[in-house]
Amino acid sequence: MLTLQPRQRVGHDILLARHGNHISSMRFDRANDRIVALLDDGSVDSAPNMISPLLQMPETFRSILRSDWKLLLVVASAMLAVGALAMVLSFGMIGSMSDQQLRDLALSYTSY
Repeated sequence: MLTLQPRQRVGHDILLARHGNHISSMRFDRANDRIVALLDDGSVDSAPNMISPLLQMPETFRSILRSDWKLLLVVASAMLAVGALAMVLSFGMIGSMSDQQLRDLALSYTSY
């Protein structure tokens, strides 16, 4: 089942299991894909952010857009075309009505 949630960093859990309440602060090192923790005694520890490269992370909104942008573009274009066709048909029907039919339609519109 597809759930859109922020990705949880595995390194946070590893460091919490190692050091518990002795962690002062944590930061994410994007260059090395690691979580770095500053401990109460001033030392630094780090943990990898991946358990296994084969582990499939949950989908996010950004990852869905990155993988399915062509499908979303086709669906949006089709809906735009259907909307434009409906508008052209409705203007065509209104243009072919006489003044009396338009007046009757305007008067009876609220009864529907």
